[in-house]
Amino acid sequence: MIDVIVPPKSQEVYEQMQFAPAVRSGDFIFCSGSVGTGESAEEEFRQAWKNIGYVLREAGATFEDIVDTTLYIVDMKAHAEIMFRVKSEFIKKPYPASTWIGVTELVAPDARAEIKVIAQRKG
Repeated sequence: MIDVIVPPKSQEVYEQMQFAPAVRSGDFIFCSGSVGTGESAEEEFRQAWKNIGYVLREAGATFEDIVDTTLYIVDMKAHAEIMFRVKSEFIKKPYPASTWIGVTELVAPDARAEIKVIAQRKG
């Protein structure tokens, strides 16, 4: 049995796009991919991480509960260093497992990255 996690500001997306921002199964929280908006890659990536934090809070978790990250990045050469720097604002030791994948495009037009995480609530 899973619990669907839909923060109030995500309800419209849940209905229109037919996917949950996250689902909880037992102690695990599986977050859907998140993109951000912003003029610069740095602003966009920071907003994506903030979006993840918002969903995690709704599920009763925090960034410290993340056990795995998957980052899909358009133009890895141009954006990896920026993503690393921004990610470091949110993800602290002990670091989760992580996979970075270079892609040519994402479903959100002009998005430069999409971030997907899995978290495990403690206790």
